[in-house]
Amino acid sequence: MAKRGGFPGGMPGNMNNLMKQAQRMQRQMEEQQKVLEEKEYSAQTGGGAVSIKMNGKKEVMELTLNPEVVDPDDIEMLQDLIVAAVNQVIRQVEDEAAAAMGKMTGGFSF
Repeated sequence: MAKRGGFPGGMPGNMNNLMKQAQRMQRQMEEQQKVLEEKEYSAQTGGGAVSIKMNGKKEVMELTLNPEVVDPDDIEMLQDLIVAAVNQVIRQVEDEAAAAMGKMTGGFSF
């Protein structure tokens, strides 16, 4: 009668190695995530008229406006510059996180 379940032919040893590798990769990914979250990123738009600083958790830490860009008659331009700066710095955070995870997983995506 054939056995149900289990791993014939010595598979448990290979499964243990696989589990150890998965646990090691998970620890490395957690460590890398912590490093990325602690980093700071910055972006500027409008030739430095708007500057933004963000951490790896995508929390805005600082927003600086050049007084020359504050024109009450053209608030839309200021809004556009802020949106562009925020989007630019978010892309930096996401690109670096993706690159770091890609190195650890050998390009394997989940």
